[in-house]
Amino acid sequence: MNSRRPLRGIYAITDEALLPTDLLLHRVEAALRAGLALLQYRSKQGSEQERLQQARALVDLCRHYDTPILINDDVPLCLAAGAAGVHLGQRDQGLAEARQWLGPEAIIGITCHDQLALARQAQAAGASYVAFGRFFASQTKPTAPPADIAILPQARRALDIPVVAIGGITAENGAALIAAGADMLAVIHALFAFPDVESRARKLNSLFTSPH
Repeated sequence: MNSRRPLRGIYAITDEALLPTDLLLHRVEAALRAGLALLQYRSKQGSEQERLQQARALVDLCRHYDTPILINDDVPLCLAAGAAGVHLGQRDQGLAEARQWLGPEAIIGITCHDQLALARQAQAAGASYVAFGRFFASQTKPTAPPADIAILPQARRALDIPVVAIGGITAENGAALIAAGADMLAVIHALFAFPDVESRARKLNSLFTSPH
């Protein structure tokens, strides 16, 4: 799996409410066919064994499409499943500790909400990318603190690592975020809440090739 290629494009995040076991692999593969920059496996429910089985199945699937897969906030699961890295929140395991466990090649991202200072700290600590948001009303995290789009050009000037935008992103509103400086658009509901995942992913991908 190529974890060294530039991180730019659609960053799909799984959601157990939208992707129960019987839909998970099918809909994720549809997104992978369209092309993803990253996939994140995010599961807060289920037993440890169930999560490991799902993570390993997704790792195998992503390997087939040469797409890096990250695990949300679980370094041991990342190691056990053979994933490419982890995504951490501000309250999760420390970035430096995760880097020590996973090694220099792992992709490690961190949520920075709307705070450039946190992003600077994350870059200095060895983050692979930082994520800002939510930029729009979010179905997945409706109570997440909002972020202003002005943070994106500021981050683009201040940082040397990829910048992710997250929160209520769709094919209709994502272009403005890319134009402002986002390298990746993290998408959950607008991608996985509907059966036409592949066409939705292609429409989102077209935002990265269209003039803004």
